[in-house]
Amino acid sequence: METSAYANHIAILQEELVCALGCTEPIAVAYAAALARAALGTMPERMTISCSGNIVKNVKSVTVPNSGGMRGIEAAALLGALGGDATRALEVLEAVTEADRAEATRLVAAHVCEVELAESVPNLYVRIIATADGHTALAQLEDRHTNVTALTLDGTPVTVAGISAHAADPAFVADDPRAVLSLASVWEFAHTADLADIDELITGQITTNKAISDEGLRNRWGANIGSTLLKTRSNDITCKARASAAAGSDARMSGCAMPVVICCGSGNQGITCSMPVLEYAHELWASHEELVRAVVLSDLTAIHVKYYVGELSAFCGAVSAACGAGAGICMLRGGSFEQFEATVVNTLVNVGGIVCDGAKPSCAAKISAAVDAAILGCDQALTGENFRPGDGLVGDTPEESIRAMGYVGRVGMQPTDIEILNIMIGKTDV
Repeated sequence: METSAYANHIAILQEELVCALGCTEPIAVAYAAALARAALGTMPERMTISCSGNIVKNVKSVTVPNSGGMRGIEAAALLGALGGDATRALEVLEAVTEADRAEATRLVAAHVCEVELAESVPNLYVRIIATADGHTALAQLEDRHTNVTALTLDGTPVTVAGISAHAADPAFVADDPRAVLSLASVWEFAHTADLADIDELITGQITTNKAISDEGLRNRWGANIGSTLLKTRSNDITCKARASAAAGSDARMSGCAMPVVICCGSGNQGITCSMPVLEYAHELWASHEELVRAVVLSDLTAIHVKYYVGELSAFCGAVSAACGAGAGICMLRGGSFEQFEATVVNTLVNVGGIVCDGAKPSCAAKISAAVDAAILGCDQALTGENFRPGDGLVGDTPEESIRAMGYVGRVGMQPTDIEILNIMIGKTDV
């Protein structure tokens, strides 16, 4: 692999695989609020929070981490302003105290926040205007959860703890480094990368995500999808792979204050990319190096598939992450490059229609279903029983299939996304 391409794959992994505490959408709101409060220099008296529909959808039903069970945009913003540390980015709420939680509860009841639905904005958009003592601070995020595109005090750009605004960086642009990924390039990289360049990053992902997966299996969280799966088929590797991923989501969606290493901007997707691969590595007695390379393949495959869908949409992100998991499992099972390609296509055309109706406990069940489809897709690939070009959205090449399904998620499902949001916020009677 050429030096520049190799460096690009490393840079993508370093940017994608970062720690986050809780669901990344309420965390983005909390991060913006922490920035606004820091710019203002004091606790805001009032905040106006404008969010894209996808942010509203993903914050509505999920428990804000470290909140004592609170939900919603107001709670996320107030906790970010009260106890958030903007320098911690996606772990902004790690240091929130009991006093912060009590005050946030009081301020939610006092209606000091006004929430607005922002229209004609990127799918990922948060804008917070905070006022106090006659001054106004503004913090704005676009396209990615920590991409600060505006940070001002009384209209003047400011820098807070080394953080300042920069131009918007859309996720779907021709010069995005993710645009040059391909199934061929991620396969080559996963097999040939210097282990020293990837070991620490991937081992951190596996270790961190296994901890929250174990917590999800140990205690009651959400709908307990992971532990429910293991109650019936605890010795079945397919079931264990699904359960390990689902259990991490069980805990994360219900407010567990443990960090997750994310992928594609999502903790659920970071868990899905890593935990099923780990289970298969244990089952197959794979070496540490084989495990690391399989998870690298999983992560980069998911990133490649998700690029064509976009950061947030009505297309459930568990599907692209499961494509990655299936890819990593295929690699561990000795699959060829062609079987790896087929695994991705088989998975996509099976569960590509799962809709995202926000972050909440049922995400764990969707992860389980998507991982199940990925394992089936791998089984198909290894036996040559694949879906063929012309079967629905299956294109002449695997890359065509990925682009076609991405187009459906990014463009075709936009009206679906709007109607899901309308139902969730009560604008549509059903």
